[in-house]
Amino acid sequence: MKIQIDIVKELREQSGAGVIQCRNALVEAEGDIEKALQILKQKSLFQAEKKAKRSTSQGLVEAYIHAGGRIGAMVEVNCETDFVARTDEFKELAHHLAMQVAAMNPRFISKEEVGEGTEIEPQTACLLLQPDIKDPTRTVKETIAETIAKVGENIRVSRFVRFELGEPESGK
Repeated sequence: MKIQIDIVKELREQSGAGVIQCRNALVEAEGDIEKALQILKQKSLFQAEKKAKRSTSQGLVEAYIHAGGRIGAMVEVNCETDFVARTDEFKELAHHLAMQVAAMNPRFISKEEVGEGTEIEPQTACLLLQPDIKDPTRTVKETIAETIAKVGENIRVSRFVRFELGEPESGK
């Protein structure tokens, strides 16, 4: 099947995936951009799962202070190499995660940290399960998986803290 370059370009802009990945997804989806987006999403989640066991000893700490200076957050995001930690994609993800923590005030990173028998709703209390502040149709975990697919390394949120003027400390 012949795929038009403008359709590949459009899919690439929407997904952030590589040209070859976009072309292959479009071939598999028979030219349907929506189906190709779903294919790329599934593949990025699969790639993220394969990389999940890899060690993440590099990374960075990102801080975000909301306008007015009343709310702030810091997040430690780890990856496999310092090379990836210096990429724009990784830095953007870290900043986005700090904004997410400031905006949504999660208490835990993942569902595994929530104690047994607690009546906490995981979708609001766990950072990875929260709806993404920039795209509520996706979770934070899916946003991280997309970046993992782009940079080719495992990425993990190690800890975070959120401060709000007059409120007690919260976070990991």
